[in-house]
This record gives sequence, C-alpha cells and structure tokens, in this order.
Amino acid sequence: MQSQLEAGSTQSATRVIFATKDNRTLYKRPRLGEDAIRLFLLACGVLSIFTTLGIVYELGKEALLFVQTPGFDLIEYFTGTQWAPEAGAVGIVPLLTATMVTSVVAMLVAIPLGLGAAIYLSEYAPANVRATLKPILEILAGIPTVVYGYFALTFMTPLLRSIFGENTVNIYNMASAGLVMGIMILPTISSMSEDALSAVPRALREASYGLGATKFETVIKVVLPAALSGILAAVIIGISRAVGETMIVALAAGAGPNFTLNPFQNAETMTGHIARISGGDLSYDSIQYNSLFAIGLTLFALTLGLNLLSRWVSNRFREVYQ
Repeated sequence: MQSQLEAGSTQSATRVIFATKDNRTLYKRPRLGEDAIRLFLLACGVLSIFTTLGIVYELGKEALLFVQTPGFDLIEYFTGTQWAPEAGAVGIVPLLTATMVTSVVAMLVAIPLGLGAAIYLSEYAPANVRATLKPILEILAGIPTVVYGYFALTFMTPLLRSIFGENTVNIYNMASAGLVMGIMILPTISSMSEDALSAVPRALREASYGLGATKFETVIKVVLPAALSGILAAVIIGISRAVGETMIVALAAGAGPNFTLNPFQNAETMTGHIARISGGDLSYDSIQYNSLFAIGLTLFALTLGLNLLSRWVSNRFREVYQ
C-alpha cells in the first residue's frame, strides 16, 4: 500500500513538472548584433542580384540597337567568318574561335599541372611542405594579368619561335597567350581540386589500404572518383576564367579578327577585341559602338552557361558521406 502511494505521489509530481514545462512561455531574446548582420548579408545578396540584372539590362539594351541595324542577320552573326560591322560583315565566328583556341591551350596546361599539384599537396606532401607550397602556388593568382601579358610577349613567344621556327610562329600568336593563361589559372584549379580531394573521408583511404591497394591505386581508383564533382567544377570555372581573360590576349594574341584554328597564328578574341575597340574614339550609337555590347552579351551568355554547367556537374556527381 505504501509503495502504491509513493508511486502515485511520484506520478503526480511528474505531472506537475510537465505541466509547469507546458505552461512555460518562451520568448525570443533580442540580439541586435545578429539581426544587423543578417540584414547586412541580405542587403549584399540583393545588391549583387540587382547589379547582375543591371549589367544584363545595359548589355541587352545596347545590343538590341546593333541587332536592329539594317541588314543584320542573326544566323550570319553566329555562322559568319568575317567580322567587320562597318562593312556589313557581322560574323562573330573569328572572335569566338580565337577565344576557344586560347582557352583550350590554357586548359591543356592548367588541368594536368593543377591536378598534379592538387594530388601532391593533398595525398603526398607532408603537412609542413603543404603549408609552405600552397601559399606560394596561390601567389600566381595575385600577379596582375598585364604582367602575364608582357611575359607571354617577351618570353613565351621567343621561346616558341626558337623551338618551332620563326616562320611557323608569328610574333603575336594564340599559343603563347594560351600557355601563359594556363599558368595564370593554375592556382584556381589546383586550390579547388585540392580542397575537393581533402574533403574525401579518410575512412575510404584506410579501407582501400586494408584491401591491399597501394597509395597510387588508392588515389586513382578511390580518391579521384570520390572528388570528381569538385574537380570538374574547378576545371569548368578555370575554363570560364580563361574565356573571360582580357589583358593577356590583348597583348600577346594579336589585333584584328582572323578566322584560323592554328594556334601559332595571330587572332583576336572577344575580350581582346572589346579592349582594343573601346580604347579608340568611338561615337555613341555607332555600329561599332553597339557591336561591343553584342559581343559582351555573347560573352556573358557563354560564361553564364559555363557557370550553370559547373553547378549541374557539382550536383550531378556529388558524393554525400555520413
């Protein structure tokens, strides 16, 4: 009987405690500092969105004037092989192919070197070596691109001419510009790839070692596939940066549209053409003035497509570890 009373008293006490908790009212404690930071971050996001929309609006508004030029043909714009708007030739293919050739050359340099550096820093380098080499490698990202341009013109071009012959390699050529662009974007690919490799759980490596795999086999067959989404995203972002580079191609690739796929020939990229033409005395609302915005809108669409592709690749091949 006594035990039943004790149990009843315990249950009633428990009910009182629960009732007290249920009736308790919780109030949000005001944190003015956190609210201010949240509003500031929201304002930054809204400002970046409106800035992007403003850029698209201005590019589209001026490019529309170019499209409305008498005799303009949209099909010729994307398929024509001559670019001379003042003469009625509005084919953007020469500028587009030069952009693609320099970007391909750059990626042929940046992908193997960047990925090799990332694998070494992530899998092979001791901690003290990694802490020293990674900041040194990232210094390349801080060098002004105009310095890279003069380096391509004064060092890379003479080197290519001494190897392949002066009759083969022009003084201004896409190969030297692309090679130096690859050096420029090397830190971007290596740093992002190294972060992706380091994010792979150590348990996967240890499981591979436990099955008898060597370190190289573990890197190639386990770590790289697990970090594939981050590596592909780094490569696509590197391509996007190569496509949008201006000063290197403006100084080393040459001036004047030239429809050629030979990297040793001179040609003008979209960014190089914009830099050259906009530096002259262009009257407002002239056909050349409006053509710059059409090229800029095309370049914007190209880089936007690459960024969207990077996001899709990251989401498609992302590995989630618990």
